[in-house]
Amino acid sequence: MVSWKGIYFILLLFWGSFFGSIFMLGPFLPLMFVNPSWYRWINNRLVATWLTLPVALLETMFGVKVVITGDAFVPGERSVIIMNHRTRMDWMFLWNCLIRYSYLRLEKICLKASLKSVPGFGWAMQAAAYIFIHRKWKDDKNHFEDMIDYFCDIHEPLQLLIFPEGTDLTENSKARSNDFAEKNGLQKYEYVLHPRTTGFTFVVERLREGKNLDAVHDITVAYPHNIPQTEKHLLHGNFPKEIHFHVHRHPVDTLPMSREDLQLWCHKRWEEKEERLRSFYQGEKNFNFTEQHVIPPCKSELRVLVVKLLSILYWTLFSPAMCLLIYLYSPVRWYFIVTIVIFVLQERIFGGLEIIELACYRLFHKQAHLNLKKNE
Repeated sequence: MVSWKGIYFILLLFWGSFFGSIFMLGPFLPLMFVNPSWYRWINNRLVATWLTLPVALLETMFGVKVVITGDAFVPGERSVIIMNHRTRMDWMFLWNCLIRYSYLRLEKICLKASLKSVPGFGWAMQAAAYIFIHRKWKDDKNHFEDMIDYFCDIHEPLQLLIFPEGTDLTENSKARSNDFAEKNGLQKYEYVLHPRTTGFTFVVERLREGKNLDAVHDITVAYPHNIPQTEKHLLHGNFPKEIHFHVHRHPVDTLPMSREDLQLWCHKRWEEKEERLRSFYQGEKNFNFTEQHVIPPCKSELRVLVVKLLSILYWTLFSPAMCLLIYLYSPVRWYFIVTIVIFVLQERIFGGLEIIELACYRLFHKQAHLNLKKNE
């Protein structure tokens, strides 16, 4: 049954992303054609203001408890984050960890391409330069390469979240994973899926070549009580009572150099995750057995609380205020309509804001290179 909590959560997030895309991100779209680097710097921070909202709602309004153990993050470092994909919502729940131990503006996520067409959410993800994939390597490789090279070229630090399993853990996906294990003589897993290492190894190698990687963060997520598998569970008010994150930080200079060894390294991490999660769920449902206890955050809980309260206040008032402006002023109505048309058409014609951003950067980069040759 749909609950008022679920409706409130989904609607506040949707309207915030919808009006935020139009009235916060929209005015800066022309900057993409003038200076893509400035456009990226501003957009990362604007999008991060919305990322604080689900964190604030989950913890402040719905009482979700977050426990983080293991290795500490180095604030602001450039990393690849690999995590088991227990539910479809893991990527959003991770923000509860990053708001304390890192900076939300740094995070990028690899997501399925169909999400970019969702009004509001998809527009903001495009503006944030998330990496949209089709889950077919021959289709995704060039886009991965273009996006990663772009981030390296503009010296934009990022923490790129990848789910090597490719999908969330369900009975069907576990059966497919175990069939794969049986055919290849591998161990069958109960708590994770066998990882697909092609994308992971490519990303690590490319970022390492571009000197834009400091570490790999191997994060294990677990839910000791209820597990909201899909968005539908959240709509029904089934929010997780607790979320546990266990962090292992691997500095870049400790990673294997060859692609084959890096693939084996990733598989080894998943073997460890399976054992770690088995001990978690069959034991006391915490990660204390690792003897790596709660990490001291780089931000105080008071600071995090202030951010959460300001986020709820701002986004609760923002959408009604924009509706009022649309109702009162004709120029705002026209801007509202035109911006929606731009968001829809650019995605259908060019493939998304991140594609246009890449094209703009290449144009400016090529022009700067030509000017340099002329001066020589």
